[in-house]
Amino acid sequence: MHIMRGTRFSSLVLAAAIASGLTYLVADGRVGSDLMLVWKGAPVFLLSVWAALHAQDRNGWLIALVMALGALGDVLIEIDLIKGALAFAAGHLVAIFLYARFRREALSPSQKALGFALVPATPLISWFLTHDSGVTFYSLILGAMAAMAWTSSFPRYRVGLGAIFFVVSDWLIFANMGPLAGQSWVGPAIWLLYFVGQLMITLGVVQTLSAEKAS
Repeated sequence: MHIMRGTRFSSLVLAAAIASGLTYLVADGRVGSDLMLVWKGAPVFLLSVWAALHAQDRNGWLIALVMALGALGDVLIEIDLIKGALAFAAGHLVAIFLYARFRREALSPSQKALGFALVPATPLISWFLTHDSGVTFYSLILGAMAAMAWTSSFPRYRVGLGAIFFVVSDWLIFANMGPLAGQSWVGPAIWLLYFVGQLMITLGVVQTLSAEKAS
C-alpha cells in the first residue's frame, strides 16, 4: 500500500480530509442525521487512510491505527457515549505506545514541567467539570497521551500541540455538560480544536517518519 505515497491520490485524500473536516461545521444541522454521522467520521478516517498510504513500517501503521480509532470514536460517541469513549481511549493507548518509541533525549525544565503537569491536570480539571469517575479515568489516559506527545521527539508544535488541542477540546465537551451548557460557540470550538489537533498530529508524525526513512 505504501507504493502510493507521494502520489496525486495521496494528496487528494489529504485534501478531502481537510475539506470534510472544515465543512462539517457548515453541514451540521442542515442535512439528515445519517449523513451527518458519516460526515463526522469521514475527516479523521481520511487522515487514517492518508497515514496508511505513507506507512513504511510499524510506526506508520500505528499512527494510521490511532486515527482509525479516532474516527470510530467520532461515530460511536453519537450512538453510545461509553462505546465512543472506549474507542478514543484505545486510540490514546496506541498513541502512547507510539510516542514511547520516540522519546526526546533532552528536555528543557519548562518542557518537562508541562509534560509532567498534563498527567494529573487533565483528569483533575475533568473531575471539576463533571464530577464523573468514568470521565476522570478516561482523562487520565488522555493526559498521559498528551504528555507523551509533548515530550516525544516528534515536532512539538505539531504533534505535541495537536495533542494539547485534543485535551482542550475534551475539556470543552465536559464543560458543555455544565458551566458552558447552551453557549453557541462551544460546539464549533470543540470540533475545530479536535480536528485541527488530529490533523497536526497526523502531519507531524507522518512527515517525521517519512523524513527519517529518506535519510
